[in-house]
Amino acid sequence: MLSTLLAFLGACTLIAASPGPSTVLIIKQSLRSRRSGFLTVLGNETGVFVWGVVAAFGLTALLAASEVAYGVMRFVGAVVLVGFGIQALRQARRIKEAPEGWEGAEKSGWAAYRGGLLLNLANPKAAIFAMSFLPQFVPQGAPHLPAMVGLAALWAVYEVGYYGLYVWFVGRMRAVLSRAGVRRRLEQVSGGVLLLLGARLALES
Repeated sequence: MLSTLLAFLGACTLIAASPGPSTVLIIKQSLRSRRSGFLTVLGNETGVFVWGVVAAFGLTALLAASEVAYGVMRFVGAVVLVGFGIQALRQARRIKEAPEGWEGAEKSGWAAYRGGLLLNLANPKAAIFAMSFLPQFVPQGAPHLPAMVGLAALWAVYEVGYYGLYVWFVGRMRAVLSRAGVRRRLEQVSGGVLLLLGARLALES
């Protein structure tokens, strides 16, 4: 059981370390404040847990089997990513036009949480991945449903801690990263990355 748990946590670390849209959004929101960054993490991990529970009940298999359902989710996910990308580019422009030292209004806590949740739930790959990932670590002879839900909860909690380090690090560097020129460039880069990820999701077969 211990070796299975350690292997699971190791796999969770590799997954979290792989750059993706969630990482981009968390770093972007952490530039606003640690609060915004951490609430974005909580939203994202709520999505992770939801997909884990959905996979535990076998519902993601329906998504994987239906080309129409997967296609619709893929389109919605692409729209969400492009929307976040455009939002970042608009924010970069507002920083450019604002006086030096202006940092913009901080997002409300609900908006930051909702953004992380929406980005995760709109990603069909997250659903399919949860379905293929979690069953590998269910101990032999253990009840399937409770074990899958427990692993999903552990996965989400572990990633809260992992991504919390990102939020902390960005917060420590905020004196440098909040300078108008640096902040503008980071918003442009994050916006461009999100747009590219959205386009790739929309165009892939």
